[in-house]
Amino acid sequence: MTTPDISQPAHGPAAAAALATDEISPAPITDTPTDKATTFLQAHAQTDTTFTCDEERHVLRRIDTRILPLLLGAYFFQQLDKSSLSYVSIFGITEDAKLVGQQYSWLGSILYIAQLVMQPLAAFILVKFPNGKVIASAIFLWGSSQAIMAACTSFQSLLGLRFMLGSFEAMIAPSCIAVTQMWWRRGEQTLRTSYWNAMNGITAIVGSLFTYGLGHIESGVMFKYQIIFLFCGLLTVVYAGVVLAFMPDSPMEAKYLTEREKVIAVERLRANQMGVSSGKWRWEHVWESLLDLKTWCWFVIIVAISIVSGGIGTFGSLIVKSFGYTKFEAILFNIPFGAIQFIVIIASGWVATRFKHKGLTIAGVCVLPIVGTIIMLTVPREQKGVLLFGYYLVSCMAAITPLIYAWQAQNTGGDTKKKCTSGMVFIGMCTGNIIGPLLYSVDHAPLYRPGLISNLIMLVLVAALAILIPFYLMYLNRRHAKRREELGKNAVLVDESMFGKGQVESGKAAELEEGGAGVKPKALEEDNALRDMTDVKNEDFIYVY
Repeated sequence: MTTPDISQPAHGPAAAAALATDEISPAPITDTPTDKATTFLQAHAQTDTTFTCDEERHVLRRIDTRILPLLLGAYFFQQLDKSSLSYVSIFGITEDAKLVGQQYSWLGSILYIAQLVMQPLAAFILVKFPNGKVIASAIFLWGSSQAIMAACTSFQSLLGLRFMLGSFEAMIAPSCIAVTQMWWRRGEQTLRTSYWNAMNGITAIVGSLFTYGLGHIESGVMFKYQIIFLFCGLLTVVYAGVVLAFMPDSPMEAKYLTEREKVIAVERLRANQMGVSSGKWRWEHVWESLLDLKTWCWFVIIVAISIVSGGIGTFGSLIVKSFGYTKFEAILFNIPFGAIQFIVIIASGWVATRFKHKGLTIAGVCVLPIVGTIIMLTVPREQKGVLLFGYYLVSCMAAITPLIYAWQAQNTGGDTKKKCTSGMVFIGMCTGNIIGPLLYSVDHAPLYRPGLISNLIMLVLVAALAILIPFYLMYLNRRHAKRREELGKNAVLVDESMFGKGQVESGKAAELEEGGAGVKPKALEEDNALRDMTDVKNEDFIYVY
């Protein structure tokens, strides 16, 4: 029996049962290049590739307990080193390094300029080289840059090392998305993306505690900011060794999985219709990514939210200090800021996964930072508690970025196109983070009105785009349905990749009742899933809202 393909996102027991009963005629096979996963499965063609729900859950647990913690740590240290500039802002770096005018703002922006410049190279490296080794190397290099920054005592030297830091950190977020696409089904990706993005909140908590403790060290040799930079950098270098030792390059090469578990890990990804890893750079994917309207939708929305996060990320501690708190109080008040970020990121990821509507989830989350920004713009400086509450509401905007990451990743197929589209998204993220700090200045203290007004405009724009983008995705699904009809396939298909565990269980139970041994996937030669096809070319690809 053949598991059907899918077109409109359909859910529920009826849809799940359809997996066991509906059959389609495959399109004629072309010479489309194949994914590495196809070669792997062909090598195991004589083995049983069906699997039960219990087996799949076991493999998923093994992936979650090995791969996910490594991603969490990598993103944590990336955010810790990047945010260290904000932590040291209230410990006299402007005076100790003799920074004037917009120089502190440029130290925040230069990191994202470096990341922007490096994104095309990052996309190429992620396609051509083993991802596990790439992540470990990037962590080692940016950790070394962070530690060496402790020797910098002038604007010029700090600017150069921040550029190097950003160049190597440019790899980590695209790598995390690539690894998430490579190991998890689309329905599992949003929550996993939220988990590693939630390290932003943990970093704010841990980084604030580190800074609070290290800031009390009195040294006649090093400034406080130098001590903090050195500590963070050395911790990161140590973690690079952990990643090098334990991060596999792909499910096909995971030594900690048995051969049977590897087969299941790869087979379960076929429903994504996205491919796993090809190792080949395809220029036709590059051009399609650049000409795809979706790419530019993701670009604009990520630029807008990154303008907000860039400004708040760089000037957050100074804004809190402007409410009338001491520098140590400002550091400690960042701990609830991080805790709120962590909770909202995880909660929004769960909501988007549960209800399968990322656009509406993003629009809903936008309401909180909009209210917070209005509070900070309108409430008098004497009401410190109310202003701090508004600042904490603004922290909820951290939940929007991971939802955008997951949204674009789930709606892109083809190995090179996935990397290029993610690269465009991170170019947009860098662009926003370059602009964001420059809308603030220490000269605007204590009100920082130009920056906060800009944030308000950007948040409204993000909410509007999040509501409009799903309509375009619906149009693309209708277009694919029409193509399937022309090829003799079913127009309406069930999106197995977005099933929750209960729905998957129902679908497999329905097949077992008919005497099957589990889910039997389509023959490789009949399936577009692992042929390294883009979402536009693959008529079986389903866009999610």
